Amino acid sequence: MNARGQEVERRRFDTLVIGAGGGGLRAALQLAQADASVAVVSKVFPTRSHTVAAQGGMNAALANVLPDNWHWHMYDTVKGGDWLGDQDAIEYMCRAAARLVIELEHFGVPFSRLDNGKIYQRPFGGQSQNFGGEQAARTCAAADRTGHAILHALYQQNIRARTHFFDEYFALDLLKDREGYILGALVLCIETGEPLVIEAKTTLLATGGAGQLYRTNTNAHINTGDGMAMALRAGIPLQDMEFVQFHPTGIAGKGMLISEAARGEGGYLVNREGERFMERYAPHAKDLASRDVVSRAIATEVREGRGCGPEGDHVLLRLEHLGADVIHQRLPGIQSMVGTFLRIDPVTAPVPVFPTCHYTMGGIPTNRFGQVVAPERQGPEEPVIGLYAVGECACVSVHGANRLGGNSLLDIVVFGRAAGNHIIEYLKEARYHRPLDPESIEQPLARLARWDERRGGETVSGLRSELQRVMERHCGVFRTEEVLQQGVLEVRELERRLQQVTLSDRSRVFNTARIEALELENLMDVALAAVSSALARRESRGAHSRIDYPRRDDEHWLKHSLYFRDGGALDYKPVRMKPRTVEPFPPQPRVY
Repeated sequence: MNARGQEVERRRFDTLVIGAGGGGLRAALQLAQADASVAVVSKVFPTRSHTVAAQGGMNAALANVLPDNWHWHMYDTVKGGDWLGDQDAIEYMCRAAARLVIELEHFGVPFSRLDNGKIYQRPFGGQSQNFGGEQAARTCAAADRTGHAILHALYQQNIRARTHFFDEYFALDLLKDREGYILGALVLCIETGEPLVIEAKTTLLATGGAGQLYRTNTNAHINTGDGMAMALRAGIPLQDMEFVQFHPTGIAGKGMLISEAARGEGGYLVNREGERFMERYAPHAKDLASRDVVSRAIATEVREGRGCGPEGDHVLLRLEHLGADVIHQRLPGIQSMVGTFLRIDPVTAPVPVFPTCHYTMGGIPTNRFGQVVAPERQGPEEPVIGLYAVGECACVSVHGANRLGGNSLLDIVVFGRAAGNHIIEYLKEARYHRPLDPESIEQPLARLARWDERRGGETVSGLRSELQRVMERHCGVFRTEEVLQQGVLEVRELERRLQQVTLSDRSRVFNTARIEALELENLMDVALAAVSSALARRESRGAHSRIDYPRRDDEHWLKHSLYFRDGGALDYKPVRMKPRTVEPFPPQPRVY
């Protein structure tokens, strides 16, 4: 029953996909082409999903510009993740990359071309030839709008395959029976506020990251960790949530992304003295070191008084030397965005930049088939039957402690397809829907009703702003024990105050306020996972930089963290160091 005592409408599908970004659409396409009935739920129109904002490109060892092979790509990914990535999954991703870029081309993605007609590839950070040698050029690009091109092509292919879309529906909670099977989700129509039960033999979470945890970020407003929080409420832990990537070149003070493509095309960073300071931090790779290295370098320059501008709070990205033709042809989106938000033309003036929250390396633990694998606390790891996750909300883990640029679009395509294939095999055995326990529907309905009953002096917008400021102060580029401990206390206090939020009467007509409240509830859970996991990890690895523990500690911390919502408990599991068919890459010093 809904709040008015009416029976909640139900729909049935073979698979429910929650999220219409690249990962969700790639999985849905695989399933729809296999004649499965597929529902895709998205809280925005699918082509407004955050994949559309990806600029730089998608990595694949095509060797169209410079010599390359997938084994070099695998090494760079393992090294970029500071040896926290699972090498079996990384091998699978890198081996599949070239074939899936060509598949996307056949789906209609208009990749930029070389003069000989082959797909253009640009250099990106952390790429090398011959296992750490000279710079590679591995990133396949559609100018600087690659995510836009991929998302539109996948959406059009899904329309052709007759995928069923529930646009502007918000997923509330997973539905689980007493035996632990995931049987779909309760979703909310944003326009009417009416709940809808979508029963499914399999459910795939593809809800993206949680960049809205931070005040300055590159993410869309929809990136509120919804799938991660749904998993936590279902008793599933989150993995490696302490690893949050800060992109080195966000527009200073605003956060919008200046793609790594700008440096891949030859742009470089300077401090207030005009010095190319990256030569001091990464003598070999310089401005194309991995993102965590460049972000820490920029933050250090500013902290030590070499920042630019009246406040000394940023550095400058120089692109003028590239010339108007290169910028017009290969960086048109960046030129337009900088012109819109800064009134600057990068053809003639440098761009002020500073690190900004960009990507969540952690997420829902999965294997390379997209199956969610969740241990009981102190127990063995087992697949959660009927539940899959792909993309930024998932942790395979191919990105380890730090994602390389160009690997996120590859991740969603490779594992979206892999999850689709595994679901197809599962559906051959699961011919009938399992009965859905009414109690599993009543719990999320009761959670929804509690929001309408809350009375207090707190507002959603006020608490969300406070949460973002707390995360920025206490879980940023540099961290210490004392700062993180205070962060945990402050997030827990904000969580307590969440119970005092009152929704305005207007929210009962316009459901956006209710949706924002539910998003804030999700952000609170994810924030606690991130700051608690960061406090516990006493080392520096990848994007997790502890001033009080400046060294990587493989003896004690070469392991994945698992955060459980129940009691905020933490557990750990080993990194899968053994690839499937090749020799492993053992840990070594990570220098660029």
